[in-house]
This record gives sequence, structure tokens and C-alpha cells, in this order.
Amino acid sequence: MLFISRNVSLPDDEIELSAVRAQGAGGQNVNKVASAIHLRFDINASSLPEFYKERLLALKDRRITADGVVVIKAQRFRTQEKNREDALARLQALIQGVAQVQKTRIPTKPGKAARRRRVDEKTQRGKTKQLRGRVRNGLD
Repeated sequence: MLFISRNVSLPDDEIELSAVRAQGAGGQNVNKVASAIHLRFDINASSLPEFYKERLLALKDRRITADGVVVIKAQRFRTQEKNREDALARLQALIQGVAQVQKTRIPTKPGKAARRRRVDEKTQRGKTKQLRGRVRNGLD
């Protein structure tokens, strides 16, 4: 059972875990032992509430296929058990991240003093740049 929140949890039979050989360097161990974990989770066929499903499917995440299947490959650790825990933790974090509702941003305007400071700085900068012009002698 994977717990998402107090009210939401996923049964183990909805998460498909399979052991595969890890990629990368590692010598003989990498060639012989299937220590990486391939996790597949079908969003549409899951028992998640509709709110979670809609937000997961709306995510622009490369781990979610066009069919609505989350695919996570965990190969960070040497042991299969640690990789299994890592894959489940990553799935849990993905679903929990969708549950948090972003606070809407209220656009604000700069105050009167800030506007005045900005204009004063611009005029000061303009005067500084004006002094960089060609130096003329009084004979011209």
C-alpha cells in the first residue's frame, strides 16, 4: 500500500514493478544482476480520485506517456530493494506534488515613492551618460 495522503492511498496491485538490468558503469555486477526497477502506473485505471487523475494527466512531464502511464526507472542504488523504495518514493512525490494547489498571484503596482526613485535614478543615469560625450574646448 502506497500512502499519498491521509485519505488517499494506492493498493500494490495498481503499481507494476519489474526488475531490469541497470545501465552505465559497474563492472560484472551490472552485467549479471537485475538491480534497476522499472515502475509503471496507469493513471486512468487507478483508484485515485478524479481530481488527482485530471491534474496528473495535465502535467507536462516526460515520465507520463500519451496513454497516461507513469514510467519511472530507478537505478540510483546497487540493491534492488533500495531502487524499489526509490521508485515508489518518486511516484509518491509526483502524486503529492499534484495535490498541492498553487496560490493565485495577485498582481501589485509599485508605490508612489518607488516610481519617484525610479525616475530620479533614470535622470541621474542620463546625466552621467551625457558627461561621456566629446570634450570640446571653448574655442569652437
